[in-house]
Amino acid sequence: MRDFPLVLLTATIWTYWIVVGVMIVRLRRRMRRNVGLVPEQRVEQYMGLIWVPLVAAWIVLPWLALTRTHAPLGLPEFAREHALYAGLRWGAAILAMLSLAATAHCWARMGKDWRMTVSVDAPTTLITDGLFRHIRHPIYAFSILLMLCTAVIVPTLPMLAVALIHVVLMNLKARNEERHLLLAQGDVYARYLARTGRFFPRFGEPGP
Repeated sequence: MRDFPLVLLTATIWTYWIVVGVMIVRLRRRMRRNVGLVPEQRVEQYMGLIWVPLVAAWIVLPWLALTRTHAPLGLPEFAREHALYAGLRWGAAILAMLSLAATAHCWARMGKDWRMTVSVDAPTTLITDGLFRHIRHPIYAFSILLMLCTAVIVPTLPMLAVALIHVVLMNLKARNEERHLLLAQGDVYARYLARTGRFFPRFGEPGP
């Protein structure tokens, strides 16, 4: 029987990265400069050495789980046969699609200001409305959520390892961007830091 949660997840992940690729090509053609595909900072260059194979594994492992029946790439027995876990996997598939939709909304809001990495020399526009009003890194937050959904639907050891590394990298990348923006924008960004959460809203904090 076809594993529909896994099919939906695989389609969601592939759509996510296809859209990222399209945005990179479109922005490079429109702006005729680097949009972050090649990291400018040394620290992001080091992270890129891990990030590129990590994304490749994220794309490939769910697809392999569709075609394999044995460990380490095939789904474990409990994921295929336990009724309660089957419901959890369906919930994760739906949440993954919602994460993609929310990410697309953030991409659209950023428009030409979207980048894959920190732009050292180019001026950075601080976006503080929409989801960015309460969360500094909503795209990273939804990326983490999509990865966690992936780990629920594909609970294999390789996928769980990829998920763990991904969460760590997203935290490191977010902190690095915050340091850069604090230096670049000073008090404006410091006030934004004080009233927002990195991946979760700070409820009860005063607005701008």
